[in-house]
Amino acid sequence: MARVQLKDVSKSYDNGFNAVKNVNIDIEDKEFIVLVGPSGCGKSTTLRMIAGLEDVTSGTLSIGDKVVNDVEPKDRDIAMVFQNYALYPHMTVYDNMSFALKLRKVSKSEIDKKVREVAKILQLENLLDRKPKALSGGQRQRVALGRAIVRNPKVFLMDEPLSNLDAKLRTEMRAEISKLHKKLDATFIYVTHDQVEAMTMGDRIVVMNHGEVQQIDKPKAFYENPVNKFVASFIGSPQMNFIDVELKTVGEDTFAKVDGKEVEFLIPKGKAAYLIEKGYTGKKIVMGVRPEDIHRERVFIDMSPESKFESKVVIRELMGSEIIVYLDFFGKEIIAKFDGKTDVERNQEMTLALDMNRVHFFDVETEENILYNE
Repeated sequence: MARVQLKDVSKSYDNGFNAVKNVNIDIEDKEFIVLVGPSGCGKSTTLRMIAGLEDVTSGTLSIGDKVVNDVEPKDRDIAMVFQNYALYPHMTVYDNMSFALKLRKVSKSEIDKKVREVAKILQLENLLDRKPKALSGGQRQRVALGRAIVRNPKVFLMDEPLSNLDAKLRTEMRAEISKLHKKLDATFIYVTHDQVEAMTMGDRIVVMNHGEVQQIDKPKAFYENPVNKFVASFIGSPQMNFIDVELKTVGEDTFAKVDGKEVEFLIPKGKAAYLIEKGYTGKKIVMGVRPEDIHRERVFIDMSPESKFESKVVIRELMGSEIIVYLDFFGKEIIAKFDGKTDVERNQEMTLALDMNRVHFFDVETEENILYNE
């Protein structure tokens, strides 16, 4: 069993820098979990502590039923795939893949069997005699994966393994790694700064920032139910729009009044009741609107006159299947996302509407999602 548990794990350096702060993560056996966040958030440091390449300052780290805080990396039954592949340039693909097995004194026949089996899985059979310099980036990445797989570890650790590949190869390798996870039936812990990789590959995602875990959940939950403003901005492309508003009640209706403007949007009854119950009436809060929840279809606008507004196109970016539009929203720039077939021109005046059923509201001070549902 390869369950990995981090209980109040922290990492501090001699200069006083706290890279990781009281991290609690429970990774199930055979789970594919992704640690994601901006550069310097502590995700790679967390992975290196699991690998034994960094000492744990405080807390408990377990693999299976064994506490491994003081266990050497070679005795943890893990394999790590690095960003820079870390292949031996003077060795062939075959020798790179077999090196760890030779150190373990595995028989030549068994080594040959394992290397060729893995080479077949990774489509490296015709490359076994080549050296790394004769390989493409994608081929080198597959060799690095193969070197890890032949060891048959309990846990695979991957630190930004696709960041050096071009966009097409990244997409292909994402699919290959996901297939490998299902085929190998092992625990995968994967670090990336790319939210697309996180959303498409992980059974669950751990979002980190400033050395702390912000939220642990399934991919869909991050999109629909972010715990705070940081998570809301990090997950989703383009990122969520944030609009300063004031909660205003008129009779039985509650509105989000745009800060400093005579513009207001009717908040659905359920959301409004919760905001009022939490004591936000008359207070400033932040309204979060995803670009895809801004609509230009006449049917939607006619159905939602209370969330209609006029805007002008500042910039348009055609992305093929979709078009990203930067809009002047009462002096503030916001982003909308439409179908790529939409005709949009710069400086075009548009009538749009917000899907108020899908907006989020955040506390100004704590930045927590007021409507977050645990």
